[in-house]
Amino acid sequence: MTQVAKKILVTCALPYANGSIHLGHMLEHIQADVWVRYQRMRGHEVNFICADDAHGTPIMLKAQQLGITPEQMIGEMSQEHQTDFAGFNISYDNYHSTHSEENRQLSELIYSRLKENGFIKNRTISQLYDPEKGMFLPGPFCKRHLPEM
Repeated sequence: MTQVAKKILVTCALPYANGSIHLGHMLEHIQADVWVRYQRMRGHEVNFICADDAHGTPIMLKAQQLGITPEQMIGEMSQEHQTDFAGFNISYDNYHSTHSEENRQLSELIYSRLKENGFIKNRTISQLYDPEKGMFLPGPFCKRHLPEM
């Protein structure tokens, strides 16, 4: 029985860039790596990708707590995560960050196509703003740092 080679894209849940890899991450990533290797042995073309999720309030809060910039923490966590995965011989074809230029370009392309096809709607929302920091305040930050309103 001959099987036609398939093109397969595999990824795992993106580890968050605010902390170290834990056992739950390793379980998922090792399982995916085993499956990827099996599919390659069967003759399939597999692209195994992953990235650090570098967006969100927890990263900003953790960086503030450590006295470093979010970008510095994201870079340090990325190196740590990749070292941990490599230590378990997990073989990604591409490991990146949600802050990568490629991700920005692809996100903008998807957004513009959705907007062109009427799937993006404009609306007005209320959000707290910190004029000293020059930024809108995310919900989890407000809940943690602002008095009850």
